[in-house]
Amino acid sequence: MKSRDYSTHISTDASLKGAFKSINNVSKWWTADFEGHSEELNDIFTVHFGETYVTIQLVELIPDEKIGWLVIDCNKPWLKDKKEWNGTQMSWEIFEKGDKTQIRFTHLGLVPEMECYGVCENAWTDYLQISLANLINADKE
Repeated sequence: MKSRDYSTHISTDASLKGAFKSINNVSKWWTADFEGHSEELNDIFTVHFGETYVTIQLVELIPDEKIGWLVIDCNKPWLKDKKEWNGTQMSWEIFEKGDKTQIRFTHLGLVPEMECYGVCENAWTDYLQISLANLINADKE
């Protein structure tokens, strides 16, 4: 059965290490309005977009291979349920396929039934396919 969680992938010439490093450099690809830390297991960070914010805990970290984030608080003021992302998780899998590094991103719990799905799907696609991909490719390691 196909998962209904939002998912996308990036293919790059960068190394596993370079991709891993870029993903963890959240303020360089998601938003500069960032507080906290996003490099070590159990780190907590918050990204801000005006009144909107998302606070995330790093719950899984396998260097150059996997990153897991858990949303522990959020405020999405345009939604009926302003805390809609609470408890959702983001999974980053980094692996080699042929001569490319692949990054598979899945936002577990972000499903079409959620009020923010359409807006969030478009935003994630832009942040990941454009902003993060550009950072990874510029920072090839």
